[in-house]
Amino acid sequence: MSPSSSGSARKIAPATGKLGVLTVGLGAVSSTLIAGVELAKRGMAAPIGSLAQMGTIRLGKRTENRSPLIKDFVPLARLEDIEWGAWDPFPDDAYVAAQRAGVLEGPRHIEAISDTLRAIRPMKAAFDREYVKNINADNTIGTISKRAMLNAIREDIHRFRDEKKVDRMVMIWCASTEKFIEPGPAHRDLASFEKAIDANDPTIAPSMLYAYAAILEGIPFANGAPNLAVDTPVLRDLATQKGVAISGKDFKTGQTMVKTVIAPMLKARMLGLSGWYSTNILGNRDGEVLDDPENFKTKEESKLGVLEHILQPEKYPELYGNVFHKVRINYYPPRGDNKEGWDNIDIFGWLGYPMQIKVDFLCRDSILAAPDLVLFSDLAQRAGLGGIQEWLSFYYKSPQVAEGLYPEHDLFIQLTKLKNTLRWMMGEEQITHLGREYYDEV
Repeated sequence: MSPSSSGSARKIAPATGKLGVLTVGLGAVSSTLIAGVELAKRGMAAPIGSLAQMGTIRLGKRTENRSPLIKDFVPLARLEDIEWGAWDPFPDDAYVAAQRAGVLEGPRHIEAISDTLRAIRPMKAAFDREYVKNINADNTIGTISKRAMLNAIREDIHRFRDEKKVDRMVMIWCASTEKFIEPGPAHRDLASFEKAIDANDPTIAPSMLYAYAAILEGIPFANGAPNLAVDTPVLRDLATQKGVAISGKDFKTGQTMVKTVIAPMLKARMLGLSGWYSTNILGNRDGEVLDDPENFKTKEESKLGVLEHILQPEKYPELYGNVFHKVRINYYPPRGDNKEGWDNIDIFGWLGYPMQIKVDFLCRDSILAAPDLVLFSDLAQRAGLGGIQEWLSFYYKSPQVAEGLYPEHDLFIQLTKLKNTLRWMMGEEQITHLGREYYDEV
């Protein structure tokens, strides 16, 4: 520990043995994640886009010139120690899923690791079309009770643990957006939740059963969709009680990531906002699912909340009190996974004169996949940090926070929170960027 340390390092269990990663969903995002990690393991690709693997972290004063790689600073699991498992309502193995997704180049990035991808075959999914109507698939455990679904998920976890001989696990939701569900009485406490499961209550969605199974098995759960999943009072409390790391929700990869950069810029300079119109076209399975209004509402809630939380219209009514914010997602099969997001932003500056910003982001959500949430969730668990991991807000559109708190959406504040949490874990001083020590005489 350096002389500039301000406290004791947190006790973190070593990352020994294998880390099992269970993805709920084996589509474009998860197959691209798996392929990228496997290629990086073999030195066939760099983990571009992974803060955990390629990012550095400043320690102490700028004059100390201490900026190690994050992966060398905190005891992350090695990519080489990851074993994969998945559930999916389609029977395609990871090789076929990657080919069908059309994200990766076959000869360069799929065939090179074909044996590994072919060996990753999805387990039958706990799936109910009532929550995702635009998907009709048969690799499911069938129409059974919610209690039977929960038990089947737990049995799959046990089987995976035994077959792969993993020492620790992380579960990450990479599946479709479910229809919109409001938190209600069934999600209040454990007794109500258990009763609702036995009653096959429609407010208990499959994502909640996966999250519940993970917590019961002591497995960190990261929610990559805007579903309620683990973001209910009962599962938040249970995760805290059992010391299980949870985070979510909805991966922040494309248009919303741009919003969390531009909106803080407007607020920082006290520039006003009249309206923000966002539209997307995409043709992958996610787009097909979101073509259903009930599922789109879940996504819309996630995407619309970002601006309000960043701009705080209640504090700045003249600037942000009358913003027209519209979000559209359109299913357009020719694009496949190549999503295009357009933003038209009407702003005003000095004396109220209008200006415009226009953004055309041709992105691929799956290309922004990275193992960071897996590695950081495992780290949090080994560091004894149960419950909500707000420091992982950096990766989500709708960050989970403690009850009564508003979520922090500003990407750069989120990054500061993430890095300061890592410094705190290792007993290093927090970086405030005040910098007076370089100018004031001591």
